[in-house]
Amino acid sequence: MSKIAAAAVATNVRETEIREFHLPEIGEDEGILKVEIVGVCGTDVDYYRKEQSPRILGHHIVGDIERIGEKAAKKWGLAPGDRVVMEEYIPCGQCKHCRTGVLRACEETDPRKNGIRYGATPLDIAPSLYGGFAQYVYLHPNAVLHKISKDVDLVEASFALPLSNGFEWMCIEGNVGPNQVVLIQGPGQQGLACALAAKYAGAEVIVTGRNTSMKRLELAKKLGVDHIINISEENLVERVKEITKGSMVDVVLDVTSGGAGPVTSSLDVANKGATIILGAYKYQKIAEWDIDEVIKKTLTIKGVRGHSYHSVEMAIECISSGKFPIKIMNSHNYPLAKTDAALKTAGGEGEPFPLLVTVSPWL
Repeated sequence: MSKIAAAAVATNVRETEIREFHLPEIGEDEGILKVEIVGVCGTDVDYYRKEQSPRILGHHIVGDIERIGEKAAKKWGLAPGDRVVMEEYIPCGQCKHCRTGVLRACEETDPRKNGIRYGATPLDIAPSLYGGFAQYVYLHPNAVLHKISKDVDLVEASFALPLSNGFEWMCIEGNVGPNQVVLIQGPGQQGLACALAAKYAGAEVIVTGRNTSMKRLELAKKLGVDHIINISEENLVERVKEITKGSMVDVVLDVTSGGAGPVTSSLDVANKGATIILGAYKYQKIAEWDIDEVIKKTLTIKGVRGHSYHSVEMAIECISSGKFPIKIMNSHNYPLAKTDAALKTAGGEGEPFPLLVTVSPWL
């Protein structure tokens, strides 16, 4: 096995360069993963655009176990050659958040509190290989791994973490199930992931977007969504009334980057007793919020972020079922040497119409 790994390092604002790293010797509770594909996430783009210390980005990682210590193999139930989906979290395993399964809340894996996390850890934290835009990744003793069959298409496997957010927000937080109507505002990668999770749970799903999102709305139909609404051309409330025969919507999710509009319209289309889920930062105050409407309709409003171990398992089960043609979401796939182009495209500054953008380090 090669002792050297090439990696794309984010060195400055909107800049990456390919560097080589020596693979570390591993202990009994560690491992090395050979990266096969990495999905480019909005978080990667955010890091790429800001000033920071150099680091290897990328955390939607799928790869094969290259080396693994004896204790790690027993703990993870894995062997060399097994394929895994990685979570980004490197939790402590001991705090109250870890012990209740909310790994994302563990302070040890929060980069804002100097925690370590895949795709967000500076190079000066040994052994540096903490990001997926590399040929190999170091497997920390507290890494969280999920085995996935090699029969699953690699592109579809790379969608596991976005889809796990969908299952977390729709099925675990939103209690979505059969005979419910779900409306998704925003047909981006996360909106479509939530739409697929809701469909897999048996719900009727509506996805909305604007003229600028028509390609994504058309893709949503190909993925199996029941209805699409172009709110640039159609009245949202009237169209929802028509689709639901006046019953309106049981669960509404807003994952748009817009301001007040999608939030207030979520109140408008919600049925009595509905749940409204907010999954995207607005970075602004919303003065038009009508709290009386929340009381009148006895609505539940939730903010959501991230996934749990269970929702990743749900996503892998869904992908492995082959129920949805997830591969058609892959708009761009780049070799490692073009990671900079992949980040630009995913951020809307490169090739047109990005959705599921991936990097394949061995292309």
